[in-house]
Amino acid sequence: MQPAARGWRSPAAAAEASPYAMPSPVQPASPKGTKEAVKNALSRWGRKVGEATRKAEDLSRNTWQHLRTAPSIAEAALGRIAQGTKVLAEGGHDRIFRQAFSAPPDEQLRKSYACYLSTAAGPVVGVLYLSTARVAFCSDGPLSYEAAAGGDGDGDRKEWSYYKVAIPLHRLRAASASASKLNPAEKFIELVSVDRHEFWFMGFVNYDGAVAHLQEALSGFHNLQA
Repeated sequence: MQPAARGWRSPAAAAEASPYAMPSPVQPASPKGTKEAVKNALSRWGRKVGEATRKAEDLSRNTWQHLRTAPSIAEAALGRIAQGTKVLAEGGHDRIFRQAFSAPPDEQLRKSYACYLSTAAGPVVGVLYLSTARVAFCSDGPLSYEAAAGGDGDGDRKEWSYYKVAIPLHRLRAASASASKLNPAEKFIELVSVDRHEFWFMGFVNYDGAVAHLQEALSGFHNLQA
């Protein structure tokens, strides 16, 4: 049986009727104050919408640049879907990273970024990993290469291997951001080791985040060493 409808009680009467009622008087707001509050709320909302729009535009541009870096946009799109399925099937980027680089239990993965590594044979699509101990890259799939033949004289033979790069943080000298002068949408991250080996990464889906976290990790590690 539903209770009979009753009119609103005053706060004081409600408090007398129930020990759980808590009257809280409200000071009357001036029309000017209300108007300013509405303007401020709309201004904050506008800034948030603008920021979200910029992030969406950046993501769209970066994703398009990531796809067109590959020789075939269609193959690149299917490759990203396949990689996402692999990540889900194998339990996340952390497990893939540990398997690929035999990471010890005390090494923690911080971030992972889909990108390409520039090589003499062309861009190689894969994932750049940032851990507490190193920066590493592993191609999404195995790549073929010609291996020298053995003593049977049958000539070179084709073999397959994942393309991997791993630079310990204490061997990393610099992480620099740059862009193509002809096409500013083509953005790069250059990693330089202490013995002057250079690695160029491009086609990031989250370029700004990769730059910020790589430079932060490098700076933090150098400060600890100092």
